[in-house]
Amino acid sequence: MNYKTLFFVILFTVTSIFCSASIKDCYAKLDDSLLSIGNNQIERIFLWNDGQLITTSIQNKQCGKIWTNQNKTNDLLIPGITGKVENSTWSSSIKEETPISPTHLEVIIEYNVAQLQIKRVFRIYPDCPAIATDTYLKSSTPIDNWDVKQNVVIDQLSLPGKHWKVESVEFFDTSDDHNTFVEKTSRISYKVDSKYKGNLLFARNLEDNNGLFFLKESPCSINQLYYPGYDYVTKYGAIKQVGIGIKPADLFEHNNEWIKAYSSVIGVYNDTPNGHLIALRNYQKNIRILQEDRDDMIVMNTWGDRGDLKRLTEDFCIEQMQACSRFGITHFQIDWGWQEGSKNKTSSIDIWSPSKKLFPNGLNNIIKIGEKLGVELCLYLSPKLADDNAAWEEDADALINMYKNHGVRIFKVDGQKMQNKTAEINTRKMYDKVMKETNYEVLFNLDITNAPRGGYFYMNETGNLFVENRYTAFETYYPYQTLRNLWMLSNYVPSERLQFEFLNKWKYVDKYSKDDPFSPSNYSMDYLFATTMVAQPLAFFDASDLPVNAFENKDLIKDYRKIQHDLHNGYIFPIGNEPNGRGWTGFQSLQDSEGYFIIFRENNDISVKMIETFIDEGIDVELQSLQGERVTSTQKTGKSGMLTFSLPEKNSFEIYKYIIK
Repeated sequence: MNYKTLFFVILFTVTSIFCSASIKDCYAKLDDSLLSIGNNQIERIFLWNDGQLITTSIQNKQCGKIWTNQNKTNDLLIPGITGKVENSTWSSSIKEETPISPTHLEVIIEYNVAQLQIKRVFRIYPDCPAIATDTYLKSSTPIDNWDVKQNVVIDQLSLPGKHWKVESVEFFDTSDDHNTFVEKTSRISYKVDSKYKGNLLFARNLEDNNGLFFLKESPCSINQLYYPGYDYVTKYGAIKQVGIGIKPADLFEHNNEWIKAYSSVIGVYNDTPNGHLIALRNYQKNIRILQEDRDDMIVMNTWGDRGDLKRLTEDFCIEQMQACSRFGITHFQIDWGWQEGSKNKTSSIDIWSPSKKLFPNGLNNIIKIGEKLGVELCLYLSPKLADDNAAWEEDADALINMYKNHGVRIFKVDGQKMQNKTAEINTRKMYDKVMKETNYEVLFNLDITNAPRGGYFYMNETGNLFVENRYTAFETYYPYQTLRNLWMLSNYVPSERLQFEFLNKWKYVDKYSKDDPFSPSNYSMDYLFATTMVAQPLAFFDASDLPVNAFENKDLIKDYRKIQHDLHNGYIFPIGNEPNGRGWTGFQSLQDSEGYFIIFRENNDISVKMIETFIDEGIDVELQSLQGERVTSTQKTGKSGMLTFSLPEKNSFEIYKYIIK
């Protein structure tokens, strides 16, 4: 044995003994060539295989179910990358809490195959039934043996049995061009390869109804880099997650720099009807900490009414802030037009500073008045796009300067394009620099209405998502459609991470047909606001244009603010029917033994409706209405958690606090 080989044998042995770390119930250990990663809910065991891990089993500790992997190939499979594995190491460490991320355990595996360096980082959180895997690649020389004609397998399991029901969920952003953001495909997996599009796949074994979910942390399928045309391949219980978002040339272009691929999350769930959704949401709640004074907001944005940009003066802003304060709106956001710079030949802004013509005194006076009124100033920024976002540092500095010099900490980031890996890397660098140099105090409203961007599952840990532009000026705002989009997404995406709009129902009334039963004018402003409550409500209008008595319940928004954080702290899911303007629909926010319902009666003739909930059958539930007469009643849930709700008027809603007795 030569000295170099002996060194790595010693290093591996020492690492195996001393590099394990644990936090609460999370652990990682290497013993007899088996690496175990887990907590009190899930355990995944791998054959070490010189660092090229092969899953041997995965366990759902909640019910004791253990699946033995039938596959003997590497979990990560890059076609053409073969040969001797060198320099394999592993380590585990506790990642301390930051303002946006909770404490968790990280397990890092590194090794080389030929000229390719590979790093896999496993993330596991306490009391969470899922393990995430982040993959990084780098190389200092061109990769000649990577077979780009075949798909990279990010992760895979081959589970026993022939009775697997598989449901994939495909998501759509670029909402300027789409008005349905969720599409599902359900099949029984068979002996031939079946391909699925979508970030999310649920696999349930029909023999015992236990299952697993697979989440691809990437942009939506339509916006992924080098997209192979699908995200999953199944054959009976064999499931492969494909498409890494990297091509070999990216590694050479970013010589010897770790390049992050799309990530994989695998979780387990029980045979309960909604176990798959609860397990997924548990993981999602761990990605970003929800802070009441930072994340919960009601934002007024100046773009929604499509007004002349010349109106964006200091007097205008003060007038809007005064109106926001009167109604209970917490944040005032100036969209496009506040900046000094103008578009140049690359469609970028030269200078991001307050327009001297609109704001001769700068922004400080507006900010001070806003503080007195309890309304925070927020701004818009569109990054420089030239040369794949090469000027990312200038954009970062502009944001940091606005934070440090003026205290502005919330920015709507729009106009992004991440059309290739370099553009994506530069965007990530911008986010990282701003977060680091502001101690994570800045929050981004990430606009996903157009162009290739991060979507619902990728590069969005920095704030919330501005989901859609809908306008009364263009007759594209219909309350039931906004409610429908939020309702559908909330099954799979935490709704408190989404920003959804409500508009001025009196604006551009003439644009809509008088016979259209779904035009905004047929609803109360209370109802329009209520459709956004489980999200971060976006007042997409000039607040000063609203009538003084715009809301039938003058304290509605202020009362909502009292429960907003508690509502958002729960696991929020849709209940009732998919909104179509004619049904009964709503949301439930689940906590341990209490929570909230928001129930909507759309335009129909049914005043009393039984609705399935996420509460077990035969449970006594106390319902406290939080509006009007604030009536309290107690019911026993029926099959599928059925409860009875009553709303005497069409196009009305009610908010309930519920307590399980």
